[in-house]
Amino acid sequence: MTRSKGHAEHTKAADQQLGLSGRFHRPIKITMIGAASGFTPRLMNDVLLIPGADRGEIALVDVDKSRLRTMHQLIGRLVAQLGKTGWKVTASPRRREVLRGTDYLVNCIEVSGLECVRHDNDIPAKYGIDQCIGDTIGPGGLFKGLRTIPGWLAILRDAERLCPNALVLNYTNPMSMMCLAAGRTSSMRIVGLCHSVQGTSHVLAGRAGVPYKEMTWECAGINHLAWFTKLEHKGRDLYPILMAKARRDLDGKPANPADAGDLVRKDMMLHFGAFVTESSGHLSEYLPYYRKRKDLLKRYCRPGYEGGSSFYADNWPKWRKDADADRRDMLTGKSPIGWPRNWEYASWIIEAREKDSPFHIHGNTMNRGLITNLPADGCVEVACKIDSHGVTPIVYGKLPALVAALCDSNMRMFDLAATAAIEKNKEAAIHALMLDPLTAACCSPAEIKQLTLELFKAEAKFLKGYK
Repeated sequence: MTRSKGHAEHTKAADQQLGLSGRFHRPIKITMIGAASGFTPRLMNDVLLIPGADRGEIALVDVDKSRLRTMHQLIGRLVAQLGKTGWKVTASPRRREVLRGTDYLVNCIEVSGLECVRHDNDIPAKYGIDQCIGDTIGPGGLFKGLRTIPGWLAILRDAERLCPNALVLNYTNPMSMMCLAAGRTSSMRIVGLCHSVQGTSHVLAGRAGVPYKEMTWECAGINHLAWFTKLEHKGRDLYPILMAKARRDLDGKPANPADAGDLVRKDMMLHFGAFVTESSGHLSEYLPYYRKRKDLLKRYCRPGYEGGSSFYADNWPKWRKDADADRRDMLTGKSPIGWPRNWEYASWIIEAREKDSPFHIHGNTMNRGLITNLPADGCVEVACKIDSHGVTPIVYGKLPALVAALCDSNMRMFDLAATAAIEKNKEAAIHALMLDPLTAACCSPAEIKQLTLELFKAEAKFLKGYK
């Protein structure tokens, strides 16, 4: 497998490899759905920094007209500041007005805003289910999917009619459920994008003490549960170094205090033989092992992204408020606008496709034989080649049996969750949560059914048509 480029740093060698001296042969149109998202400023900044991308249109769509207006002003200011006179910025709360002619459709929608954050966390907590993030798996992830997927599929139906040749880049969670539902119902070309692979690969290079550019690796699995099955530096396996450090860290004797945390991932590596892509707190929700008892939470979980209870629910409202304040400060001149080009994949995909300069990412796509010992009709995260042909997933082959079984257990939950959202079927939602690893570790089937129905009642405003 060809490894991902990871962090796209501005080095001369990287520029040459990507063919950055070339220019786009055409103006392009990028439509951001859910444009008030925190992703939008940096993603559009990255696009505008692509060398040779001199002409195009950024179309912003959001149902929140106030936040859309702010984002329209912000991106317009960014375009002017960068001197990108060949670009125009448009905005509309109605996607059908702007979808026609779209080359790249970026999905960042958030259905229900802040209204369901506490329900997603607090109702399961009554049943003994302790969540850290709760937006991709578990009760919180399931209900975010049930709220979001119907709107997502409606967007894709419009795209099939108005811009059928667009490449769709999905950033919205729950990633696996979103891509799975889309893959089963839409003819659009879709890839789900996360930053956990490139982020974790840099973390591992640092912990192993090797230059990132000299490290070779392979990674495959499912979103937030992909595994670094190969990790080498000049032919030397790096896992013995990482394993030794992990044992010291778990014993409370870290050699480097800065690496003392991330205990769930380290413990999983010791027992499963490979390192996982997602942070310890989020990862702990994909597993039945670490969040079902208070003593286990105390042993393996730490505040924040390392496993803090209710971390997302407690902080998301403030993060959203702070993001709005930051945007106002940028518009009034209190804060600067503009950033170095980021390692998020979107701009690098666009550049590689438009310039036909092959580039590798890790993306979420339908399996169809890519990982041979995972369900063929499921969604997996694998290396993908990007060039003028678009996104071409690369066959990985067979994962080690133990890690494949863990991925498979999650995929069975996603399978039923996607079915529930596509068919608006409450029974399928109940069955999905019965297969959820953390929920099943904490509750009986009868309790899971009661919990699911309670969440349906609490969030009924955003779950129209479920029967």
